[in-house]
Amino acid sequence: MAKTLEASFEELEQIIGQLENPEVSLDDSFKLYNAGMKLLKSCNDSIDKVEKKILVLSEEGDQTEHEL
Repeated sequence: MAKTLEASFEELEQIIGQLENPEVSLDDSFKLYNAGMKLLKSCNDSIDKVEKKILVLSEEGDQTEHEL
């Protein structure tokens, strides 16, 4: 089962908190950074899917996309 967008954001916040810790090694920082970037891409993909679903029929019957 895929993570919810909210769960992914919470995990990103935790990763950011760990990256801000000066005691985290460079190797661990790199691993955390990579994990964060994968999560960020997943979040962006989820948001893109939702934006594409937000289509509204205009008065003429044409489909128009509304920005969030």
